[in-house]
Amino acid sequence: MQKILRRLFPATTLISCRQSVYLSFQRTSSGYTWFAKRRHTEPAPIPSSLSGHVPVSSSWLNFFNSHTHQDNPLDLLRRDGLRSFSSHFTRSVMSTNTRSSTDEPEVKRNKMSKKIGTHNGTFHCDEVMACFLIQLLPEYKDSTIVRTRDSSKLDECDIVVDVGGVYDEKKLKFDHHQRTFNESMNSLNPNFKWVTKLSSAGLIYYHYGRRIIEQILELNPKDPAIVDIIYDKIYENFVEEIDGIDNGINQTEEKPKYHISTHISKRVAHLNPRWNEDDFDEDELFRKAMKLVGDEFVDRILFYKKSWLPAREIVLKALEGREKVDESNEILHLTSGGCPWKDHLLLLEKEKEITPSIKYVLYTDLVGNWRIQCVPVHPEGFSNRLSLPEEWRGLRDEKLSEKSGIKDCIFVHATGFIGGNKTYDGALEMARMALKNKKED
Repeated sequence: MQKILRRLFPATTLISCRQSVYLSFQRTSSGYTWFAKRRHTEPAPIPSSLSGHVPVSSSWLNFFNSHTHQDNPLDLLRRDGLRSFSSHFTRSVMSTNTRSSTDEPEVKRNKMSKKIGTHNGTFHCDEVMACFLIQLLPEYKDSTIVRTRDSSKLDECDIVVDVGGVYDEKKLKFDHHQRTFNESMNSLNPNFKWVTKLSSAGLIYYHYGRRIIEQILELNPKDPAIVDIIYDKIYENFVEEIDGIDNGINQTEEKPKYHISTHISKRVAHLNPRWNEDDFDEDELFRKAMKLVGDEFVDRILFYKKSWLPAREIVLKALEGREKVDESNEILHLTSGGCPWKDHLLLLEKEKEITPSIKYVLYTDLVGNWRIQCVPVHPEGFSNRLSLPEEWRGLRDEKLSEKSGIKDCIFVHATGFIGGNKTYDGALEMARMALKNKKED
């Protein structure tokens, strides 16, 4: 019984009740002491008539054993045998809670605010993100999130995600757990390539993602090019993994060589109460998870707009001028070191049907030295089109210069994906020699 009480009423719990009053329970050794305070007034001493003590007794045991923890505590108290407590509380509140004129706008706002419905209990990254995305829309800016599995309460919500067993865009119901659901970005729009089954996050992103991106970046809806590019990148590099993980889809058919336990879905999962934790506020933890997901989502959009997109022009100019770097046409010189180039290079090569493919990219590092980096087979992979020579790998400074016959060498990584030289000419010579060694093999 004590465990049930602790879960419903932690050591100090504030419960927003009717009549704009906060009801507070504080656990004691012999029971629960309760206090009431008006919601819209400055802190003031609580009248003695608005406090009392509820002993731990058999009536409490019968009361809690007969109900789920989803019900409103005051409603349960009113229904289940503690009428003296409930009626005393309600009568006291009604006699002292005269609403002032300043309270009225708050009441009207509450009546007008929209409700977002999702399930209570253990939360996951997909509904956390779905709720965050919805609240970015102007019409849901001041919405309230209702976390319940009670269908009657969900029916009162303006939009429902990740619960209810229905996907119906017109009815604003976005669940993916029903057996008949097997939608992906591709099935909803054949122009998209992604076939991963959607979660509630993917569903909301599919329907509202472009509006949300426009909202964050304050873009003109009549200029869709930037929105379309960022929309695709965000799904591919942020939302799709949430969809896949929530639906239990393996990243690869092969057994992974190691586990990644710090991705965003895992970090959201860790915000849930521990199995043996009694004192927690589930809704507060949900809000914390929304902030975690929301901050990363917005940051990723800003990255693509402010950092990733501007780099495309730099890579394009480097491709157009590659003949001036080396007659092989396989070495690229970037004028701005540190810009994100991999995605752009692979996409532009495909768009412009460039052959032969680029093998090495040269650019400056933060201290003005030069880097030679291998072009990967895939943007996020570790396999290279042509790694630096085996005999250079792991060597530094004079030993590397002596082995390669190139002055001013700094290092070559042990895996052969990147190297460094103090000068542009030195880095270019490293690239040329690596190409020559490959062709001689």
